[in-house]
Amino acid sequence: MDYADSFLRDVLTRTRVVAVVGASMNPVRPSYYVARYLSLKRFRVLPINPGHAGTPFFGETVAASLVEVGDKVDMVDIFRRPEHVPAIVDEALEVCPNLRTIWMQIGVTHPEAAAKAEARGIDVIQDRCPKIEYQRLFGELRMGGFNTGIISSKLPPL
Repeated sequence: MDYADSFLRDVLTRTRVVAVVGASMNPVRPSYYVARYLSLKRFRVLPINPGHAGTPFFGETVAASLVEVGDKVDMVDIFRRPEHVPAIVDEALEVCPNLRTIWMQIGVTHPEAAAKAEARGIDVIQDRCPKIEYQRLFGELRMGGFNTGIISSKLPPL
C-alpha cells in the first residue's frame, strides 16, 4: 500500500481520539507500546479488548467493544488478524458517528472491508503503524532510529 506523506500527516494531525482494537496489557506486545506512545502524544487512546474490560490502561478504562466508546472515536486502529477486520469495520461504521479513519496495523489488510469503509467516506490505511508514521513524519528520531529524511546531518544543496 502506498500513501502520500501529506495524506498520512493530515490523518495524524486531525485525529484526536483513537480506539485501539486488540490493545494488550503485555508491555512487550506492539499494541501496548503503540497505545502507550500515542497516549504520550496528543491522542486520547481508548483501549478495546473484551478479555481485559474494566482494567485501567494509561488513564482510560479498557472497553469490551466499540459499542461502549463509539461516539468518542475519530480513528479505529486495528491490532487483530485480517479475518477479524470485517466485523470490526462493520461495528465501527455502525457505532462511531465521528469516525474518519480506519487504520490497520502492519501485516493487517482486508481489501473488501477497506472498500466498504471508503464507500462510506472513511479514510482507510492498511499495513502501516501510526507510531512509526508519526515518528517519521514529525521528525522524531529514536535511539534505534531510522532516517526520516526530515532531520539530516548533510548540508542542503547550494
